Amino acid sequence: MLRFFQSYFSYQYVSLLGLLVLIRLPLLLHPFPLLIPELNWMIVGEQMSQGNLLYRDIWDSISPLSALVYWSINSVFGRSPLVLHGAATLVSVFQIVYFNYLTNNRDVYPDRSFWPGLIYMLFMHISFDCLTLSPVLMSTSFLLLAFGTLIKQMDRRGATDEVFEVGFYIGLAALFYLPSALFILWAILSLLFYTGASLRQYSLSLFGFLFPFAATVLFYYLSDSLDDFNRNLLASVFRVRQYSLSDFQSLIASLFIPLGLGILGFLSLFRRAGRYVNFQQRVQQIMALWFVIAVLTILLMPFLAPMVFMSFVPPMAYFAFYYFENIRKAWLAEITFLIAFSLMLLLFYQGALGLIPGADLGRLSSLQVQQSPLPNDITNRHVLIIGEDLSAYNKNYLATPYLNWDLAKYDLKNLDNYESVINVYDHFRKDPPDYIIDREKVVEKLFQRAPALALQYEKTATAGVYKRK
Repeated sequence: MLRFFQSYFSYQYVSLLGLLVLIRLPLLLHPFPLLIPELNWMIVGEQMSQGNLLYRDIWDSISPLSALVYWSINSVFGRSPLVLHGAATLVSVFQIVYFNYLTNNRDVYPDRSFWPGLIYMLFMHISFDCLTLSPVLMSTSFLLLAFGTLIKQMDRRGATDEVFEVGFYIGLAALFYLPSALFILWAILSLLFYTGASLRQYSLSLFGFLFPFAATVLFYYLSDSLDDFNRNLLASVFRVRQYSLSDFQSLIASLFIPLGLGILGFLSLFRRAGRYVNFQQRVQQIMALWFVIAVLTILLMPFLAPMVFMSFVPPMAYFAFYYFENIRKAWLAEITFLIAFSLMLLLFYQGALGLIPGADLGRLSSLQVQQSPLPNDITNRHVLIIGEDLSAYNKNYLATPYLNWDLAKYDLKNLDNYESVINVYDHFRKDPPDYIIDREKVVEKLFQRAPALALQYEKTATAGVYKRK
């Protein structure tokens, strides 16, 4: 396979994208499980299409540009996981083609080939949850654009005012996935160490980064929702931790091969450092810096699953190229790649389709939407779930703004505060849920604090489930 993609001809893009479709085709014929984050994104899009304002009327920590994408999809297609997967494939195609084009057009590697695109395409299949349109996937596209502009600056005698674009792309990336804001440190350090940027150009880059945020803050200020924006987005990056959705075993298995190949490729550079020109060495260093910043984003991740590690794909794919290039025997490089290719796809299909009966590795069970606690005949009703499991929303609608439990705690776990009780009562009055699913045992206390609500609901035969009279 490496030998086939070693030639650099335009028609190889067709081969590369054909391989991408071939890998994903079995999942189009046999759809994989719906994931809780996917359901969460679709609910956000659905609520926004009904005229609700994110952060004020929808308490969730999703970044605003990602929410706009989900709103656009819901406005046209409704709740459709298939559309999310199709849109994710288009984003993946862009990243694969752009990464391959950029590395060859800018002579990032000593030789031109389609290996960068091939390896990047493979690493985008570390797990089946990476096939959905996640905020991290969309954010990574803009980080790649920032990378492209940055190395354009490095290839010149000195930096130009195009550094504004670097900051602007990173600002957009952060508005798709807030932890990506840390990459402004990557941009500033890269400009400092590897370009002749002036103080004015550093300021331009920083202004480009802050400009999208300033526009967003202005919008919420004019909507009289700046406090909601601050609490549910900016502050949430430090307080939202949905670790019950994490699957550490599957995460380690998914990252083992691409991360291992990336590290081996990085180490191989020390044996053949003299082969690379000064520009290529600087690119190696800023890609290593990218990886360091990506590691720092782990501290801000709301949960741990392969999909939130998509920002690791560019540096892993970049350095993995060197590992295969520096294997002197072509047949050994080919065999090594085929083994890595086979093992990664085996885990990929095992997670999506459950090829090995009884094996839970790669299945991301904690991330899958489970059976609803409500009877099957209860559909298209307004429901409030107090807790992290959103399964009951699969066939029903969200009532009240309390979508994200970590943010809902601000009111629902603070019922000794009079203002919180008033807030909850007002939200119930404006959008009363037909059913309440209480996983955190707060409803009894709520009914004690707000007797008017207690008169409206009664217990059902299912524990923790209340029905509106």
